[in-house]
Amino acid sequence: MPAVRAVRMRSLASRRPVLRRWLLIAVLTVVFGFCGVLMLALVGATAGVTGTVLGAVLSVVVVGIVVPVFLWVDRFESEPAGMLLFAFLWGACVATLGAAFLNDIGGYLLGAADEGNPLVAVGVAPVVEEVLKGLAPFLLLLFRRREIDGILDGMVYAGLAACGFAFVEDILYLANGYASAGEDGLVGTFVVRVLMSPFAHPMFTICTGVGIGVAATSRTALVRWTAPLIGLACAVTLHSLWNAAAVVSSGGWLVVYVVVQVPLFLMFIGLLVWARRREASMIGAQLSPYADRGWLTHAEVAMLSSMPERRYARGWAAAHGGAPSKQQMHEFQDAASELAMLRARLNRGQVDEQALGEERALLDLMSQRRQQFLGTAIYRKFEVLGHL
Repeated sequence: MPAVRAVRMRSLASRRPVLRRWLLIAVLTVVFGFCGVLMLALVGATAGVTGTVLGAVLSVVVVGIVVPVFLWVDRFESEPAGMLLFAFLWGACVATLGAAFLNDIGGYLLGAADEGNPLVAVGVAPVVEEVLKGLAPFLLLLFRRREIDGILDGMVYAGLAACGFAFVEDILYLANGYASAGEDGLVGTFVVRVLMSPFAHPMFTICTGVGIGVAATSRTALVRWTAPLIGLACAVTLHSLWNAAAVVSSGGWLVVYVVVQVPLFLMFIGLLVWARRREASMIGAQLSPYADRGWLTHAEVAMLSSMPERRYARGWAAAHGGAPSKQQMHEFQDAASELAMLRARLNRGQVDEQALGEERALLDLMSQRRQQFLGTAIYRKFEVLGHL
């Protein structure tokens, strides 16, 4: 009987994580669904069904522009799809609904309750919206800390939350443009908000993401607490300056766009490129000790820390071994990225039995997946890179 009870207890323990996972998915589905439906109902009540539908269709362009950029940035070590979806839906459903009410409340408390008041746009909305958007990566830091390995991860989660927010907010503006000025209003709003500034919200919120990424990798308690707040303060400041520029540029908006907004966008792109290159360099630095111990070759490390060389390796594998060989190479590269991030956590002192077990499992997986490529032309090519 004790043996039977032990077996039952182990079976129950193995089911608990699955049950908790499905319960969490169910709760989030209800919360996001409720907030999303209520937000669309609010838009429909003010702009009508036709305007809301047209706004939703045209606002999809924002998603098609912004999301691929952040997925491109996240190519070295892709984040779990569920967490990426959580960040996007939080921004699209929870943050937008909260902002719809809190912006009105803030304007009322400041005596600026009338629609379109500059005080709300400059002094209230930036604080409310950046706090609400920034909650997505902050919650992931609290509950999924092991998945945030640095600045780039924080930027990706913050950027997707901001993209979700911009998607729904643009529906509101596009619908109101159609309701107030018909097709001309719809087209004008589409050009200004969707085509000319699709990255506005992500530009602000990635500042919070940078702070959260710093907090996730810092050993100092003071930095862990202050970095997200500093990032949030930068996000609010940029958002407020952007809105202020829009308010004062009613007669010369194109000049302000060229002088202020375009440079901010170029800085944003530069930050994304820098963060991606920084992660590539980090992967090379963390994998090099494994090459010194014989788990990898330095040529492989050179390949694994370069996205163009990764693509070449997958293409070479597909050309010489078909889809199965390409899949083997893909899994080898993914395991190497995971190992590099894990080694970085271990070097920061986050050592426990689970982390050490993951390290061994990743090393075993890499050893299996790289066997068919040893001694092939792909590594003779990269031996040159390995010594640059």
